Amino acid sequence: MDCVHAFWLALMQGLLEFLPISSSAHLILVPVLLGWPDQGLAFDVAVHVGTLLAVVIYFRAELVLILKDWIRSVATRGQGTAPNAALGWGMIVGTLPVGIAGLLAKDWVESSLRAPWVIALATVVFGGLLWLAQKLGAQRRGLAELSWKDALVIGLFQALALIPGTSRSGITLTGGLVLGLERAAAARFSFLLSIPVIFLAGGLETIELLRQATPPDWYALSLGVAVSALSAYGCIGWFLRFVERVGVGPFVLYRLGLGAVLFYVFRG
Repeated sequence: MDCVHAFWLALMQGLLEFLPISSSAHLILVPVLLGWPDQGLAFDVAVHVGTLLAVVIYFRAELVLILKDWIRSVATRGQGTAPNAALGWGMIVGTLPVGIAGLLAKDWVESSLRAPWVIALATVVFGGLLWLAQKLGAQRRGLAELSWKDALVIGLFQALALIPGTSRSGITLTGGLVLGLERAAAARFSFLLSIPVIFLAGGLETIELLRQATPPDWYALSLGVAVSALSAYGCIGWFLRFVERVGVGPFVLYRLGLGAVLFYVFRG
C-alpha cells in the first residue's frame, strides 16, 4: 500500500472516527473519488486499533474507576454503593444490540449497503435526525442518571451504524439526546460505548485477516496505527468541548452538504 495514501487515510480515520459524520463512509468514498486502490481489510483493522488505543488512553482514569465499581457490583451482587458500576453495565448492555445485529447482518451489509447512494442517503437522513434530536431533546440529564434501559435504547440506535454513512458517533449522540441527556453527557457515553464496539469489530476483522494468505504490509499498518491513534486522541477532547459549547449543528450542515455532493457525483 502506498504510504502517502496510508498516512492520509489514517489521519482521516483518526479525526473522523468520533465525529458524527461517519468515518467509515469517508474511508469507502475517498479512495473511490480520488482513484486510489482499495486500502484492504488489514489497513481497516490497523486504523481501528489506533482509534481504540486513543479512546482507552484518553479515558484511562475513568475506565479504571468504572471497572473497579463494576467488579465490586458483581462481587456483591449489586449490594452497596458503586457509583460507576451503572456505566459499566450500560457499556455492556449498549453493546449487545450492535453485536447481535453485526453477527446476523454483516454479510448482507457488506454486500448490499456499501453503494454510494446508500451512503449519501444515510448521511442526509441520519444527519437530519441528529438535528431533530438536539432541537427537541430536553438535555437535562447527566450520566449519573443513565439507566440500563437508557443504555439499551442507545444501543439499539447504535445498531443502525452498521449502515454505511450513518456514523456510530452520530447515531449514539442522537439516541442520547432523544432520551434527554445533556449534549456533553451524550457525547461522553458515546465515547465510552465505542470501546467495546471497536474492540469487537476489530477482533472480527482480525480473525478474517488471519485467514488471508497474502502477508500484510507491516510498515503501512504501523503507520496507520500511529497516525490514527495520535489524530484521534487530539480530536476527542476538542469534540467534547465543541459539542458542549456549540452543539451538533455544524456537523449536521456538513452531512447535508456531503450528501448533496454524493448524490450529484454518483447520480448516474
